Amino acid sequence: MYAALVRTRSLSFPFDLSRLFPFLQWRERVTRDNMRDDAMSGLTGALIVLPQAVAFATIAGLPPEYGLYAAMMPAIVAALFGSSWHLVSGPTTAISIAVFASVSPYAPPGSPEFIHLVLTLTFLTGVFQLALGMARMGVLVNFISHTVVIGFTAGAALLIAGSQIKNFFGMDIPRGTPFFKTLELFALHIGNINPYVLAVSLTTLIVGVLIKRYAPKLPYMIVAMVAGSLFAAGINAFFGVETTQVHTVGALPSGLPPLSLPDFSFHGVSQMMFPALIITMLALTEAVSISRAIATRSGQHIDGNQEFIGQGLSNIVGSFFSGYAASGSFNRSGVNYAAGAKTPLAAVFASIILLVILLLVAPMAAYLPTAAMAGILFLVAWGLIDKHHILLLPRISRQETVVLWVTLIGTLIDLEKGIFFGIALSLALYLYRTSRPTLDSVVPDHDLDSYHFVPADGRQECPQIKMMRQNGSIFFGAVSHLQQQIQELEKREPMRKHLLVMASGINFIDLAGAEFLAETARRYARNGGSLSFYRMKESVAETLRKGGFMQDIGEQNLYPAKSRPADALFPRLDKSICKGCAQRPFRSCQTVSRPFENSYQQAITEGALS
Repeated sequence: MYAALVRTRSLSFPFDLSRLFPFLQWRERVTRDNMRDDAMSGLTGALIVLPQAVAFATIAGLPPEYGLYAAMMPAIVAALFGSSWHLVSGPTTAISIAVFASVSPYAPPGSPEFIHLVLTLTFLTGVFQLALGMARMGVLVNFISHTVVIGFTAGAALLIAGSQIKNFFGMDIPRGTPFFKTLELFALHIGNINPYVLAVSLTTLIVGVLIKRYAPKLPYMIVAMVAGSLFAAGINAFFGVETTQVHTVGALPSGLPPLSLPDFSFHGVSQMMFPALIITMLALTEAVSISRAIATRSGQHIDGNQEFIGQGLSNIVGSFFSGYAASGSFNRSGVNYAAGAKTPLAAVFASIILLVILLLVAPMAAYLPTAAMAGILFLVAWGLIDKHHILLLPRISRQETVVLWVTLIGTLIDLEKGIFFGIALSLALYLYRTSRPTLDSVVPDHDLDSYHFVPADGRQECPQIKMMRQNGSIFFGAVSHLQQQIQELEKREPMRKHLLVMASGINFIDLAGAEFLAETARRYARNGGSLSFYRMKESVAETLRKGGFMQDIGEQNLYPAKSRPADALFPRLDKSICKGCAQRPFRSCQTVSRPFENSYQQAITEGALS
């Protein structure tokens, strides 16, 4: 099948098939070595998702097997039609909670009515996600800054570790307890740590660390889980399960995902319409944030539009295979990357292996101790924290440091709200910076033949022309700040009736900005001066022309590159002031004689005549 796809790609088509089938874009990465790595990563991911999927389905109010179904077909479709090499889709904690909260008011959890509404919710979520991708709204992911991704990654890693404290230490902490409450309960009951469970967890963790460091070619996660499982089996046989309390995953349901049909009645669709919009945004934010977080480590470029499409198709297909709303899983994606996955085939292998486990070796999978799983997830969580950049940020930017910690702490409080808070704060700080464009004083280069302007830095300026370089565009958010700066300039230096703006830094202008420039030009003209621009971008000038604002500014006041605006403005200056000026900053200034020079020259002439 793969060879056939490659041959098909080589034929001549009126369009690029890789846009329709994105898995063709990474076909060159499918090699014998990479497939072996992907298969091992898939095996690890399949073992990881076994207990998690059952737990997530329980949180969502569904029978346990529905969590496993959500980890099969949706994961395959999202891997083949998404853009990330490492993102693994499936059930997640946040989406499971949202599904339960959205559907439980309309039907009893676990009932046939509840299941049908969940399938409808999943289908609508997929449709909305697909529509956003087809509408090329993936640009929304560009507003998630790298700092937000670092904070979200670190926060999610701590959430992973926090959710496994009960299994790592053998403590009785209720499922779903918030992170900080978990830490509080851990501190209060630290004396109740189960030494047998802790021994299994530490054995798994230590073996994983040693294998990863000293035998990196071995699949350290699988080796560590096998070591932890054997150690758990040994102490259970010697001391007895009643004494050790080292529990395993337990019996798992087996069988293929059955075909299903969402409730397409008007009543069912209308009930699930708004919840589907909410889950759409939560799921896309989670999936894209995770894919970008891992892409920063793998060096891959993420196509937000394609990721939206992949997530949408996965949920649409999943709704017909008994799956509920799926999104990018941080646990599985982090494990997938850490285990050495090279292509999205790892997610496909994980789903196939999960199916095989359920069909053939479900009883054997029940011997996997939860403590060993906790040890592996602790190791994964530690590897996801970008310690280098977290320590580097305070030395680079105080604002970015605040964004990092707001995102991290917000994620610990509420996963989705954390990422939203981080994005909102990051955008607010960006808007604050862009709404305060600087106007820096400049003067012509000391070389009179040069076309450049340099920072004034205390140099003497022309007493009639104020030259300033603007760094930033002119839009509604920046108008007030620019008005204040120019008004202060007019009050401080009333003799400078001509304002010349170095405009190469103005990338765009909106209606409010255009009206501001026109009003400023009219005010300078009423005072006998002018507002001029040097090297204004054609796109900005065209905006002013289309709106009719150029009538106030004047085409004659736009000076192109390698022109001399000061020489053009010179005829408009008050020559009596020029005669008393000792600076002579422009070429044209050399033609004006000073009064002292005239009298001195006259004295010389009279002396010569006598």
